[in-house]
Amino acid sequence: MRITRTVAGRSRRVAVLVTTGLTASALLLTGCSSDSDSSDNTGSDANGKITLTVADFGQFGYKEAGLFAKYHELHPNITVKEDVTSDEKVYYPKLLQQLNSGSGLADVQGIEVGRIKEIVDTKADRFADLSKVIDVNEWVSWKEKQATTADGAVIGAGTDIGPMSLCYNTELFKKAGLPTDREEVAQKVAGGWEDYLRLGEEYKKNAPEGTYFMDSASAMFNAVVSSNAKQYYDESGKAIYKDSPSVKQGWDLAAEAASKKLTQGLAQFTDPWKAGLRKGTIATVACPAWMAGQISINSGDANKGKWNITTAPGATAANWGGSFLSVPKSGKHVDEATELVKWLTAPEQQAAVFKAIGSFPSNKGAYDLPDVKNAKLPYFNDAPIGQIYADEAKSIPETVLGPKDGVIKDSISTQINNMEQRGTSPDDAWKAATNVVDKAIG
Repeated sequence: MRITRTVAGRSRRVAVLVTTGLTASALLLTGCSSDSDSSDNTGSDANGKITLTVADFGQFGYKEAGLFAKYHELHPNITVKEDVTSDEKVYYPKLLQQLNSGSGLADVQGIEVGRIKEIVDTKADRFADLSKVIDVNEWVSWKEKQATTADGAVIGAGTDIGPMSLCYNTELFKKAGLPTDREEVAQKVAGGWEDYLRLGEEYKKNAPEGTYFMDSASAMFNAVVSSNAKQYYDESGKAIYKDSPSVKQGWDLAAEAASKKLTQGLAQFTDPWKAGLRKGTIATVACPAWMAGQISINSGDANKGKWNITTAPGATAANWGGSFLSVPKSGKHVDEATELVKWLTAPEQQAAVFKAIGSFPSNKGAYDLPDVKNAKLPYFNDAPIGQIYADEAKSIPETVLGPKDGVIKDSISTQINNMEQRGTSPDDAWKAATNVVDKAIG
């Protein structure tokens, strides 16, 4: 999932996978879509040909998997154009403006998981009910609940999810005297994120000069919070982030990591972060499924084979990130757009996207397809990611979402970065974070 910062921390980038077999649809994915077009080119021409626009952020993988071209083969009268905004924090305010004005919307709009609750609560009437054409039972149960209104309308079809793992640099681990086998590393952190920090202290004792155990404490914070069902809101819709046990645990661990200098203090997806991966100064990264692509792209060919993937710290499954495809009611071709969304989120197409860029499917039907089930990552010592992520995905608890999850997460992450980079005290950083959040959520 791209080099960009999204509200849920999710980025998509190309990750080359090796599988022992190909799905029937994947064998046909030889075309590629055209470049991004604006959403002004909707409508049909005199010959009845239709152009559908898909507006999304970063890299959803459809172009890379050849799916838009394939859809045109299956439906010669329909051409699909993609309108990409690289930064989700730019994309979302524009989407809200378009929803309020009722104009400028694409036929299909991507929505990040950190925004979906706000859309469900305040803008659901602007979107088509997809439950009439898709079988919500095909997705992991908690995914479609996130896009379901109180009266049962489903306004978003699930694309990818972010089951958690831990990515680590085996070369740095070896130099620091730590185990490099993925099973042994998993045992070292089996007790949870507290064990992860203890492993970091072991690493620091013999760390190669100029290297750090983790990229950023804010990334670890997001991973910790993501492993809990209750995060920033309770079931009644009340913001509880100030008293949330998961937020407190994540904050305390982040503060400890910063004070013990276990982190390089590199905000993810920034140029210094990319440089840290390229130079090999980062030993571990909290690794939702989409992160592997970021690491392989930014670490480059010189570091191929130096990285590995193991299960995340602790016994609790976690999800970090994921998106939805929605169909605005104001579109000129709602029925055709709905059919496109249904097709793009079907098992075969989600498996094709996973093969192309490593975004893990939310559709359970994809998990038994060869392109997912047998997937390995050559860059990460052939880590069996299909197995690792599928096992994690099946046990992820349903998360309580709130309308301003993204704002809260980003505000707290910024202040954790200040603890790392500027030496801000935990008390001052927390006060600054809550001041920003309180103003944002009212």
